[in-house]
Amino acid sequence: MKTQNKNSGMVYSTEFGKMCPDCNKPTTKCICRKNQSPPKNDGIVRLMRETKGRKGKGVTLITGVPLNKEELKKLAKSLKQKCSSGGTLKDGVIEIQGDHRDMLETELSKLGYNVKRAGG
Repeated sequence: MKTQNKNSGMVYSTEFGKMCPDCNKPTTKCICRKNQSPPKNDGIVRLMRETKGRKGKGVTLITGVPLNKEELKKLAKSLKQKCSSGGTLKDGVIEIQGDHRDMLETELSKLGYNVKRAGG
């Protein structure tokens, strides 16, 4: 009986770029990840400030937003524009450069999220 190694799929193609390991299609045409529902959480959006690993520069982290990847990307873009600041989206966590917790708390509350500050 032959067993198939789950990690044996193609990861990168010079023709298409990154490949999905589950369906072996390019990530832009992946069908298995688009159908994923947002991650389950406790319904609380948490705001925290962090400087760790950033040479003393502070960023505001937003975690626990119950949206899928595309909607989260749009939300991150609009929040960065409201703060007039840069930032990124990493592993479902929105990072916005600078300490903008006050403004982000009011903006997220207007959107209907239950927002709490976390950390020190």
